[in-house]
Amino acid sequence: MIARSTFVLAALLSIAAAPSIGKAQQSPTKPIPLIFDSDIGNDVDDVLAMGVIHSLQTRGECELLAVTITKDNPLAAPFTDAVNTFYGRGEIPIGVCNSGVTTHDGKFNPLAEIKDGDDFRFPHDLLSGKEAPDAVTVLRTALAAADDASVVIAQVGFSTNLANLLKSEPDNISQLNGKELVSQKVRLISIMAGAFTKIPDGKGNRYDHKEYNIVKDIPAAQAIAKDWPTPILWSGYEIGIAVAYPHESIEQDYGYVEHHPLSEAYIAYNPPPHNRPTWDLTSVLQAVRPNRDYFGLSPKGIVTVADDGLTTFVEDANGRDQYLTLTDAQKLRVTEVLVALSSEPAKQ
Repeated sequence: MIARSTFVLAALLSIAAAPSIGKAQQSPTKPIPLIFDSDIGNDVDDVLAMGVIHSLQTRGECELLAVTITKDNPLAAPFTDAVNTFYGRGEIPIGVCNSGVTTHDGKFNPLAEIKDGDDFRFPHDLLSGKEAPDAVTVLRTALAAADDASVVIAQVGFSTNLANLLKSEPDNISQLNGKELVSQKVRLISIMAGAFTKIPDGKGNRYDHKEYNIVKDIPAAQAIAKDWPTPILWSGYEIGIAVAYPHESIEQDYGYVEHHPLSEAYIAYNPPPHNRPTWDLTSVLQAVRPNRDYFGLSPKGIVTVADDGLTTFVEDANGRDQYLTLTDAQKLRVTEVLVALSSEPAKQ
């Protein structure tokens, strides 16, 4: 029998905090409408974050409205569909971009093509991103159908899709343009991007880190930082790097099925023993569970993105933005809960 002591601690983590950006009051009975915008295939934390989302949806805490993808590769959408299907939610809409950014397959997206005999190892019916709708269409459709000021977006890839959403014009989906639609329907965007402390270089020095999700599409990141009309909660590079996913969980917690897309993706990306930072998982966790004191929050302020990709935060009491902070005690709590949620068995 697989030991799952992590669930015991996760069940106890329910301390409430004062509301602020990212700590808004939420109904204990109404799931948070969630859109997941991801560059899935470039790093495996996107996949683990999907496991967290599906676990939280099974618990009734969120409802995944759509997944939109900022990795421009035809296998990204099929693998995403395979993960959703594994969790019994293969009907979730998936949208793709046409950006030319990170067009390579990645190390684990090809898992969508593996067959055992005549059948896909991980069943799915979306066979190529070329068959998927444009991400902006999916985003506009999901938002137009949602209640006002209800949707939370977890953006854990590039800002490409959301910047394009802001530029979108009225259409047969909604009479509102993109910025108007976001203003009306979105409550919060939780972004894994940027860096808000100097990062140790391993040689006793610290440097200003230009984070991957920013530098891969700097104009889009600048557009979000400049024009996004709702509160933004930033999870910087320093947060995910401080909370590593323990490889022992990959080796021990996913064996309730013969083949699990999360563990096989993790192994394909970088085999254990290897503890991978939990960048994208942190944005999802805070977006859906803002009142648990998993993280601290900076004062309010404004984030800007320079032409070289460097993110800067300036404190402003009337600002739109906050970023996550983390104590040593919180690191332990966050690690435990992320392991518990990502490895929680899917209903088979």
